Amino acid sequence: MAAINPPKSFDPWDQAFLADPYPAYTDLRAHGRVHYYEPTDQWLVSHHADVSTLLRDRRLGRTYQHRFTHEDFGRTPPPPEHEPFHVLNDHGMLDLEPPDHTRIRRLVSKAFTPRTVERLRPYVDRLASDLVGELVAAGGGDLLTVVAEPLPVAVIAEMLGIPESERAQLRPWSADICGMYELSPSKETAERAVRASVEFTEFLRELIAVRREEPGDDLISGLIAAYDEGDRLSEQEMISTCVLLLNAGHEATVNATVNGWWALFRHPEQLAALRADRGLVGTAVEELMRYDTPLQLFERWVLDEIEVDGTVIPRGSEVALLFGAANHDPAVFAEPEALDLSRAENPHISFSAGIHYCIGAPLARIELAASMRALLEQAPSLRLGAEPSRKPNFVIRGLEGLLVEV
Repeated sequence: MAAINPPKSFDPWDQAFLADPYPAYTDLRAHGRVHYYEPTDQWLVSHHADVSTLLRDRRLGRTYQHRFTHEDFGRTPPPPEHEPFHVLNDHGMLDLEPPDHTRIRRLVSKAFTPRTVERLRPYVDRLASDLVGELVAAGGGDLLTVVAEPLPVAVIAEMLGIPESERAQLRPWSADICGMYELSPSKETAERAVRASVEFTEFLRELIAVRREEPGDDLISGLIAAYDEGDRLSEQEMISTCVLLLNAGHEATVNATVNGWWALFRHPEQLAALRADRGLVGTAVEELMRYDTPLQLFERWVLDEIEVDGTVIPRGSEVALLFGAANHDPAVFAEPEALDLSRAENPHISFSAGIHYCIGAPLARIELAASMRALLEQAPSLRLGAEPSRKPNFVIRGLEGLLVEV
């Protein structure tokens, strides 16, 4: 049976935990396979095998509203003033279940086929090289704002067909919306998310109207064409899909980049090995995403009663699948607390699994490898400029900035 509560070391509001949650995950795994965490009314799952299995279990879902009302499910509806956020969020495929999820993912996946993504590689490589060139010319700077953010934002904006002159607001909107994915967001966080949802929605509604009149070779035009040809995709689904692709298409990549380089600076022997052998870039990208996972937690609703290690989790419960803990499970990873850029067997779940597996994973890998190669080539003596500060977030794990010197 599970412990009623997890060990006290698991405290997602504690600064020491946020700085390094991995020792607490070790305690969590040692005390059982599932724990009820009263402060967030969630069941915590921390073992790799369980997280991987539950991500594929159709008795759990990202939403319950395709089967139940809030009242039927024993849940309180969100406050009416949060409606703009929930309308935007709930119509994206990440928070939908079949058949709606299947329909939208089928349409969007055409833009993320291996061939399509591979065609982006020269553009990504060139952009990464240019951004790193700016960093080098300045003698250093904030790796987050000069390289890590602009690269994936530009790539997904290019795919969507968002004009370059109108991209400045995309990252702030995304950051405000993603604040709602943290545990127990504050009133101020919710207000920012609602405001960003309204503004982002209006921006995309106007852009979609322009693309209806002047279609281009971009994903928004493609979604409009699919709609006109009879595929059922409402304008709200179009808007929500574009926001999801932008948010998911850069948020994890940005954080994986700075988390990764911060880890490399703390492990100089691994950084030296990478500089000596650029052939390690592929496995390095995977290992850095495992070692300090950019998305620490992914939630699921229990649609039909499940059992984990003899503990029954009833319908209506919320399960918190701890990706960061699963990625450090010694049952799967040899010496999980060690950073090993040559790690060959690396079944991390940083991109999730099952029907909600990250559709942009191949593109994210290309972007992460491109910026890493550009930094290794143009800034071979890159070093840390100042100790970074962690963002005060648990679910989406990143840094406030990462000052570097060339």
